[in-house]
Amino acid sequence: MRSITLEELKGFRDALLELCLPVNLSDFNAIDIVGTGGDGKNTFNISTLSAFITAGAGVHVSKHGNYGVSSTSGSSNVMEHLGVKFSNNEDFLKRALDQAGICILHAPLFHPAMKNVAPIRKELGIKTFFNMLGPLVNPSFPKNHVLGVFNLEVLRLYSFLFQNTGHNYNIVYALDGYDEISLTGKAKIISNHTEKLFSPEDLGVSIIKQEDIFGGDTIKDAANIFVDIISGKGTEAQNNVVCANAGLAIATSKQISHQEGFELAKESLFSGKAKTSLDKLIELSK
Repeated sequence: MRSITLEELKGFRDALLELCLPVNLSDFNAIDIVGTGGDGKNTFNISTLSAFITAGAGVHVSKHGNYGVSSTSGSSNVMEHLGVKFSNNEDFLKRALDQAGICILHAPLFHPAMKNVAPIRKELGIKTFFNMLGPLVNPSFPKNHVLGVFNLEVLRLYSFLFQNTGHNYNIVYALDGYDEISLTGKAKIISNHTEKLFSPEDLGVSIIKQEDIFGGDTIKDAANIFVDIISGKGTEAQNNVVCANAGLAIATSKQISHQEGFELAKESLFSGKAKTSLDKLIELSK
């Protein structure tokens, strides 16, 4: 089976954005932190934790997410388990951004055209080209992005799509297969400014093992890991990996170095600001 072409990916993206229910959150200049999924690694919810750490650091986040397809627990599974309300009401989303620093854009509420595809994707349980589309169709049309992808080919496709858009972005592929900075090895990162090979040593942290970022066997396991980490009870490896990804998002939005972003991420996590963002979002959901 041949790979999708750049023109096809762009065409599907444009069609879904044309059919989506858009929300105008432009006043917040938010960033989306999202991965394609489909890497088959079954990590804990690194990008979602990174989103709350980023919000705790004062950077607004419009987090586009969905239920897990090829993993035990997607972003939406954990958020739902913790009591976060999904809504496509613009006033609610603005209130969430204003008070919690983050809003959750649960994909099915904004993409009715995908309604009939979702159960088929879940039944297949493997990555499809819909994984590639997810990070590209945030209905709030953010201008700042950290995007994780599951292979080098998609990394290149994304980089071509984002060229000359005027957006701030970092597109990430860990060379051992993760769709985010995993700290299990090196990662290729392409931004609107440069292209580089990232090593954990760049942030002064050690390489970790795959089992250090395992996400558990159930949604409850994933939610418990999520709460432990955001409450400051994570392992050193867990803390470093979420702060490495949040640090990249903070750096993207603030136009600072990854190292500076990493330090701000650690401050957000260990001061409790990230947990405050989560608690506020849950409170607003009641």
